Amino acid sequence: MKQFSLITLACCTLVACSSGYPPDATQSEVRMAEMMGITVEELRNQTPEEHMAMMRSMQRGGHGQASLPESETEVNVADLPQAKPMEMVQLQDGEQFSLTAAPVRATIDGNTISMFAYNGQIPGPVLTVEQGATITLEFQNEIPYETTVHWHGLRLENANDGVPGVTQDAVQKGDSFVYTLTFPDEGIYWYHPHVREDVQQDSGLYGMIRVLPKADDAYAPVHREEIVVLDDLLLTNGKAEPYGKDTANFPLMGRFGNVMLVNGSDADTYGISVDAGSVVRFFLANTASTRTFRVTFGDAMMMKLVGADVGRYERETLVDAVVLAPAERAIVDVYFDAPGTYSIKHESPDASYSLGTVQVNSTRAVPDLSAAFSLLRTNADVIADIDDFRAAFAQEPEHTLTLDIDMGAMNHGMMQHGTDGIEWEDTMPGMNRMMTGDDVQWKLVDEEGNVNMNIQWDFQKGDTPVIRIVNDDTSAHPMQHPIHFHGQRFLVIRQDGKPVENLVWKDTVLIPAGSTADLLFDMSNPGDWMIHCHIAEHLTNGMMGMFRVR
Repeated sequence: MKQFSLITLACCTLVACSSGYPPDATQSEVRMAEMMGITVEELRNQTPEEHMAMMRSMQRGGHGQASLPESETEVNVADLPQAKPMEMVQLQDGEQFSLTAAPVRATIDGNTISMFAYNGQIPGPVLTVEQGATITLEFQNEIPYETTVHWHGLRLENANDGVPGVTQDAVQKGDSFVYTLTFPDEGIYWYHPHVREDVQQDSGLYGMIRVLPKADDAYAPVHREEIVVLDDLLLTNGKAEPYGKDTANFPLMGRFGNVMLVNGSDADTYGISVDAGSVVRFFLANTASTRTFRVTFGDAMMMKLVGADVGRYERETLVDAVVLAPAERAIVDVYFDAPGTYSIKHESPDASYSLGTVQVNSTRAVPDLSAAFSLLRTNADVIADIDDFRAAFAQEPEHTLTLDIDMGAMNHGMMQHGTDGIEWEDTMPGMNRMMTGDDVQWKLVDEEGNVNMNIQWDFQKGDTPVIRIVNDDTSAHPMQHPIHFHGQRFLVIRQDGKPVENLVWKDTVLIPAGSTADLLFDMSNPGDWMIHCHIAEHLTNGMMGMFRVR
């Protein structure tokens, strides 16, 4: 492989020299100059504004694209089974369950397209278990790709984490793998592939896990509970926009969808009906490749933030909206006092999208839970658990992780993020679509200069290190990154230097551009684990590292 790489590099250098390009011209510069029809010198002399103007004027294109899922070309889409809505599955300690990934057809935005599903359902079955339980799950792969299942957020034994080349071999089509799942923490979790997430997860392979707390009174009483899985899908001419054949396309900003999905269907078709005075608990999850959602419930009387990735907050708080980056979850209680129709929306500074409705009837809900809802509970058990770690909050960071990008010829800077450090929409779709992994590399860089998979941190079980994450807003393309750590839980103890007053255990944290976060870890789970950005196109582009807990 090294010999091939050297030969390729030599050939590229000869081509550059023989074509009249400067001898120090990089492959990215040559390609970009040729696409723009200008010289490398002209490319280098462009201001960011000139560069962007030329990029916007170019025709949309793509490199190495394939129409995927491959089931679209291998079989008649009409012959595929129709995708079903997610089903609730209650599993007892010691129980076994079978999960199969296979092609299906689904109707999205009026178009029938091929997708993938777990047990024929999009999202896959909701696995409901009790805290402390252990189950056995036999996974069968019937999609035309190798795959695995990653159990996002669970502190399970390392061999069951679902990372190919680290904890298991990828499961080939027609083969199976048996996972043993343990659930030490209450909360809301999810499962998805850890092979080409940009294709497989985006095509419907995701499902939720709800872990019930041991204490019956851990949560306040509600009239109803709803699981709401947020996603989006990019359709072009009635079909899924082609995915990169060998690696993810849209590597710069990630693949933003143009159709909003709730629980696998068009978002505007989601709706529930409740009585006036109802308190509804929503378990929200973001399974999108790239998009960050900001969820509101219209004119509902009040919304109360109760929990996040790994259980409940120290204290319940009233909020107007909930921001969820890819892979993040939130638990909110919403009080619908007056009859009427309430719109669930994704409302960002740039756009507003419908995520469904809540129809509130004139009949009053029984029992009356208004007093219980008005009480902002303090969770003594959560506080006591965190108390064991507070002495470590004052530690200096043991590691610093900087989020950066290498764009070769375009490292002079291309775009400024919003004032909140989040790109809510793809403002450069033509350029984003055109670029490949040869043009851009997203990077995790530690304090010693190790990049991506050269990061190999080492901890002992019982360690409580502080890790600082810095999102460099002076890079060529500053944008937000949701960073996920496998196998462990952490607390976000400081954001931009300020202590976080209301703590909750997490497994994924959103780092806006220009922001810094200090994370306090409970390194309780031995094994080799991944760190990565959960924007699928950034992960496939190499934005991942490793750490070991001995």
